[in-house]
Amino acid sequence: MFDSVQAYVPVHAAVSRFVHVRGLKHHVLGWGDPSRATPEQPLLVMVHGWMDTAASFQFMVDALRQQPGWAERPIVAIDWRGFGHTDSPQSDSYFFADYLGDLDALLDELAPGQKIDLLGHSMGGNVVMLYAGVRSERIHRLINLEGFGMPATAPEEAPSRYVKWLDELKKPVQLKDYPTQADVAKRLQANNPRLRASFAQWLAGHWAREEGGRWVINADPGHKRSQPILYRVEEVNAFMQRIQCPVLFVEGGETLYFMLFNGRFTREEFLERVKRVPDFRLERIEQAGHMLHHDQPEELAAHIANFLNARNIPAA
Repeated sequence: MFDSVQAYVPVHAAVSRFVHVRGLKHHVLGWGDPSRATPEQPLLVMVHGWMDTAASFQFMVDALRQQPGWAERPIVAIDWRGFGHTDSPQSDSYFFADYLGDLDALLDELAPGQKIDLLGHSMGGNVVMLYAGVRSERIHRLINLEGFGMPATAPEEAPSRYVKWLDELKKPVQLKDYPTQADVAKRLQANNPRLRASFAQWLAGHWAREEGGRWVINADPGHKRSQPILYRVEEVNAFMQRIQCPVLFVEGGETLYFMLFNGRFTREEFLERVKRVPDFRLERIEQAGHMLHHDQPEELAAHIANFLNARNIPAA
């Protein structure tokens, strides 16, 4: 099937470049001229989720370009460390604080002295919420796509978490490779049946690369190792109550996110946490799951444009 599928053709192709910060070469995709950013229409910076890439936003960017006022507005998306075409650190594990450090340094390069609009999906959504809790002065408005957070943990869980981490360090990790790009596309659609075949075929060429006759995922296998540091919800709540910019959270009407935790974390718990954000609104896109920027990019673009275009947004 996939061998005969015509891959999606971007309407607005991204320009690829690299930015060196914190000892790593970070890959950045750009749409539009960053010098055209203004205080009213700042640069939109987008960050992806776990096991994803900056290219994942292409479908949404093409849809955004159809929204009023967005024909030339500058947009960038970054590959996190160890994902896509960004360097992997000389480390066997990844720690969440490094994503905040990378983002802070990248914004110094991409928008020095300027406020930006900031968007994050999933893991990236969790990163931008924490970042807004300590750098709200840098953010004009913030959009979180399905970055719900994680189950609360208790201090007594820490020793077992470290045991698990130490044991994992002794074991080699690897990611599955695939015979063809079409097989990568099939894997993407298996993960998300809503993903259009043309989208999957195009995205497969960015999610993986051909190497030695196989298609290899553009990600460091080290991401599969767990983090020993607990998810301390009390600390997360402290970050949330410090956020001073308007926040839009968009969820998929058919998200399966909370099913991952077998009752240990619920949507109701999430809603209690975000009550601490001073200026927060929640919007929902039906017929979309966790990857709502793939499932309904056109509708998502309308939500984003309405939020970012508004002159004054009353708190929800």
